[in-house]
Amino acid sequence: MRAYFSQGLFGRDLLGSVVVFLVALPLCMGIAIASGMPPSAGLITGIVGGIVVGAIAGSPLQVSGPAAGLAVLVFELVREHGVAALGPVVLLAGLIQVVAGLCRVGVWFRMTSPAVVAGMLSGIGILIVASQSHVLLDAIPKARGLENFAALPAAAWESITGAGEGQAPAALMVGLGTIAIMLGWEKLRPAKLRFVPGALLAVVAMTLVAQFGALDVKRVDVPSNLFSAVNLPTVGSLFGVFDATLLVAAATFAFIASAETLLSAAAVDRMHDGVRTNFDRELTAQGVGNLICGFLGALPMTGVIVRSAANVQAGSATRMAAIMHGAWLLGFVMLLPWLMRMTPVSCLAGILVFTGVKMVNPKQIKDLAVYGKGTAAVYVATTVAIVATDLLTGVIIGFGMSLLRLALLSSRLKMDVTHHDEPGAATLHLEGSATFLKVPTMARTLERIPPNTRLSVMLDRLHHIDQASLELLREWGRNASKRGCELVVDWTELGRRVEGARSTA
Repeated sequence: MRAYFSQGLFGRDLLGSVVVFLVALPLCMGIAIASGMPPSAGLITGIVGGIVVGAIAGSPLQVSGPAAGLAVLVFELVREHGVAALGPVVLLAGLIQVVAGLCRVGVWFRMTSPAVVAGMLSGIGILIVASQSHVLLDAIPKARGLENFAALPAAAWESITGAGEGQAPAALMVGLGTIAIMLGWEKLRPAKLRFVPGALLAVVAMTLVAQFGALDVKRVDVPSNLFSAVNLPTVGSLFGVFDATLLVAAATFAFIASAETLLSAAAVDRMHDGVRTNFDRELTAQGVGNLICGFLGALPMTGVIVRSAANVQAGSATRMAAIMHGAWLLGFVMLLPWLMRMTPVSCLAGILVFTGVKMVNPKQIKDLAVYGKGTAAVYVATTVAIVATDLLTGVIIGFGMSLLRLALLSSRLKMDVTHHDEPGAATLHLEGSATFLKVPTMARTLERIPPNTRLSVMLDRLHHIDQASLELLREWGRNASKRGCELVVDWTELGRRVEGARSTA
């Protein structure tokens, strides 16, 4: 501890904690509203993510809290099953993460295709923009992304004209003003003030405008006592989580939160030269955090790249920065709730619209295409599927396309038939991997062999052959005599090239 203070680490962590606190405060409230939950639910998650997870995390500079990536899932869960279902689902998701971390499967989440993760984040970004555009107008968002887009023109017209109930033009002005300030600060901020978050400036400025202008807009509802917002699960709701739909929801929460956390941790590791992430410990810590958040009825958490990047850029050195940021959140919420209640809801929606747009990065298509058009196609398909259906379906489609692409790449097989000068003799050269995906092509090649041909198969460049392709050769060899043909192949050597046969030979 003496070394911690003598080396100046405390000063670095103190500055970093203040910067992260200023970034996290508006995002915690905004993400909660986007999730269909009160702002206090997001603040509790931010506090737990900072103080508890920060103390036991495996990533020294990653900051945890409510994430925009899970807002869509939470919104759908609350809409379909009610607020009471959220706590048990998050609690079960946390338990899954703890078990996964203790079983040392954390590093396996890094096997998730980057194209699927990028597509997932882009799809979530589009859905956030679609839903928060309505909140920007002080209107209530629809249940689905496409419904939000379809209803947006009418909602915008009602807001501009003031025809809609609770949709005053002032709300739109506050939201657009928030976006303008954040965009301007991002482009024009002085180097000496690079640590000042644009979101904080936007919230302060537009809150002052709303207060001094006495604007008729919706404002954030934060309880005077944060503990009054705690929603402990009942025995009935805990047993209700064994419903098949809620079990799937918990597994989805656990998977997406874990993937986003560990990919974020890997990105944070690339930003600094300090201690590397222990992925299993980080996954376990996230599980503990979600267990607590589920018990308190708060939002689920992940490691968040926006707050983590701010933490690194502010010069933080250890986990104490994340812990202190949680303490700042707790102190601010407990001592100054009246100040938070002045914040316009449309201001927070503007922050999330800005964040959602940043999550959608079309340039990724070009970057991913460097690794093949198929990789870019996986990204686009995942994004479109999430927007058109839902998050789980879209991710499953993305994974399916990734596996299909992998199967196609691993099934590259070159077949070449050489006819000899000697009448009735030919050689079939097989190069690469013969799998079930190449059975139709191989079958067409064999069908073109002329009658009365003695066909020899060369195996020196064949890496492996699966059962489907092997059975096709055997069947053609059995029926070859009907056409006056003969198949010549070293069946023993071919058997060794069957996947798995080598290990049992």
